[in-house]
Amino acid sequence: MFILVNLKAYPCDPIEVATAARDVAEDAGVRIAVSPQAAHLESVADTGVETWAQHVSPNGYGSFTGSTLAEAVAEAGAEGTLLNHSENRRKLADIDAAVRAAERAGLETCVCANNPDQIAAAAALQPDSVAVEPPELIGGDVSVATADPDIVTDAVDAAGDVDDDVDVYCGAGISTGDDVVTAEELGASGILLASGVAKADDPRAALEDLVSGL
Repeated sequence: MFILVNLKAYPCDPIEVATAARDVAEDAGVRIAVSPQAAHLESVADTGVETWAQHVSPNGYGSFTGSTLAEAVAEAGAEGTLLNHSENRRKLADIDAAVRAAERAGLETCVCANNPDQIAAAAALQPDSVAVEPPELIGGDVSVATADPDIVTDAVDAAGDVDDDVDVYCGAGISTGDDVVTAEELGASGILLASGVAKADDPRAALEDLVSGL
């Protein structure tokens, strides 16, 4: 199971979370990555933790003020990027172009979607992975794996029907080791979470709990 921690724009210490994630990943032998704000990518990557961008723009070099260039993200030390998070939705054509931009820069890609139908459309763009995240459960105390397990299994089936090579991650409300185990049992190969770690009083303890059942 892959654990991807999205720090969003929360007022946490990205270096504290990154260091904790690096240490827990090494101790547990579990793949853990951290996705900080763009301004913190390089400093987070310098801790040695696997680092992901929260977004890259669909364009290449040129007159694109305000864009997040995939090449710049890679140069800062990122190894992957989220795309189309529920809080940063994009049109399908722009998602497709962003996936291609990320590939051009050597970044792994995870396209977020709200439901199995959107997962199928996202998988057709041939990203490395997709993440199913019902918006109503994001940031809540109940995980999607518990509240709506069918949406996870249906998302796994939807992606598999389009492209067996696309991994499916489970997001929204994930916060405990039991949530991670349940997501794995439902067929997910990773989880995407934010507040369960970024808002935790002790990020390392939160991460240790997440990997406890793996």
